[in-house]
Amino acid sequence: MSAQSRGRIIGIMLLAQLAGLIVPFVLLHPMTTSDFLANAAAYSSQIKLAVFLLLVNCALTICISLLSFPIFREHSVAAALLLVSASVIMFSLQAVDNAHLMSMLSLSQEYVQGGGSDERFQTLALVVRSARKWTHYSELLAIDSWFFALYGFLCRYPVVPRAIALFGLATVLIHFMAIPLPLFLGYNAVTLLGVPMAFGQTALAVWLLARGFEGRPQGEAKEVMSYEL
Repeated sequence: MSAQSRGRIIGIMLLAQLAGLIVPFVLLHPMTTSDFLANAAAYSSQIKLAVFLLLVNCALTICISLLSFPIFREHSVAAALLLVSASVIMFSLQAVDNAHLMSMLSLSQEYVQGGGSDERFQTLALVVRSARKWTHYSELLAIDSWFFALYGFLCRYPVVPRAIALFGLATVLIHFMAIPLPLFLGYNAVTLLGVPMAFGQTALAVWLLARGFEGRPQGEAKEVMSYEL
């Protein structure tokens, strides 16, 4: 498969990944409110769908990393392995996050079935919500790490225009400073500043759909191979 064809497939996958990062978080809205204990059970199917989509999206991230591996490996084996490793960590943390989400849903269902009168459920709700919160913050950090590895590579090696790579990297840094970092430091996140990251990903995906990856010139490839041998 040529670099251009591989890049176009990855462009499609990046757009699907973007949708997979946005839609599930919208579907999970009943779980993110302080009164999830009383409300989540009514949205059981919606929440289960969101959990499934999140896991599928992380699997898609692994597929993107593996599909781009031959391209990245031509320039840096370490960078290619780093991207794959970051995607596996992202998948693993999402699986843990999903387990916490399903625990919250089960607790809500038990609460509703019991008539919502047992105060012990309120204490349990605080515990499971706190546990999910820190897992979710870690997952956000893993997402940013994967994108940072991706755009960092694209900035270092000329397989796409550097302006697109730099723009994407800037949006990831903004997302990191506006959402995961403040949450870990005990401050409120500025959710709206996470929006530019979607524009950065869209720009990269559109370019790849139109042009694909720019292959390494033959002369340079032979020179690097000779050097490595």
